[in-house]
Amino acid sequence: MKIGFVVNAIETEQDYYTTNRLALTARQMGHEAWFMGIGDFSYQPDGTLTAKASAGDAKSYRSLKRHMEDVKRPEMEKLIALEEFDVVMLRNDPADDADSNPWANNAGVAFGQLIASLGVLVVNDPTSLANALSKAYFQHFPEVVRPRTLISRDEEQISAFVDELGGKAVLKPLQGSGGAGVFLIDRKESPNLNQIIEAIARDGYVVAQEFLPDAVNGDVRLFVMNGRPLEVNGSYAAFRRTSAGSDIRSNMSAGGKAVKVAVTDEMLEMVEVVRPKLVADGMFLVGLDIVGDKLMEINVFSPGGLGSAQELNDVDFAPRIIEELERKVAMRRHYPEIDNRSLATG
Repeated sequence: MKIGFVVNAIETEQDYYTTNRLALTARQMGHEAWFMGIGDFSYQPDGTLTAKASAGDAKSYRSLKRHMEDVKRPEMEKLIALEEFDVVMLRNDPADDADSNPWANNAGVAFGQLIASLGVLVVNDPTSLANALSKAYFQHFPEVVRPRTLISRDEEQISAFVDELGGKAVLKPLQGSGGAGVFLIDRKESPNLNQIIEAIARDGYVVAQEFLPDAVNGDVRLFVMNGRPLEVNGSYAAFRRTSAGSDIRSNMSAGGKAVKVAVTDEMLEMVEVVRPKLVADGMFLVGLDIVGDKLMEINVFSPGGLGSAQELNDVDFAPRIIEELERKVAMRRHYPEIDNRSLATG
């Protein structure tokens, strides 16, 4: 297979990222693995879709670091017709471009749709990703797995909702991820609710969510592939992210730490609840963020932490993901009429 990995920008990629881990694994399994940035696409006058892409040229690599160093070498860049690819994985993180390159996220899904029209398998499905660019996508999942939530820009409504929750709630922007702009509100300790609402509302809508007491223990990142928990030899690709000090954000980008976790029957039941929509939307690989008996978020863009899951469970989960892409590409050859969304999770 020829696999393309779309990232925010090649120069900002880190060797320990999940994307690099998947790319190197694909190479080790005999495939081509190319990186391309979200700003590297072109739609040519003759209708051809191209991208400036980079790949390492060594026969083998002993480390993720060495592989990424080669990918970043300027002389590795080539202009490639996207129709040559079998699979393109959209792995750019919307949070990274939210302020500096606000155009990037819409461009990513738009070019993803164009690439899919060529017969290339694009995962996750770009049309569904377009609908998931805001946290409102999360509200389409069953209420039983979600915390109580209000989305508004009205200070009075938000204030009343916080009071209804007993004075304690989490406030965050509707757009963005990675723990940016997240506030824990406690009416007993902070009288500045209106100022926080105003600060978040300057950039759009405010998400007010019930505070889950179990959040003090961090959250659990569980990888889900084709709507089912990613599992290899009886081990689940999962780990607990604990927050740094009193910070309620357990995101690794916000200073969280990964520790081993036992996946419970309750977590597996949550996967069953969200599976039908994930499958229907062509969400091939996602990360569920679980606190207690609720889902805090579903990362459908660039779920990270596969290395942490491998280290803590002593299991390499990346080959299983590449094997599944191999199966889908073979299916496409036999059934070219199957649409991208169905093939992504089929």
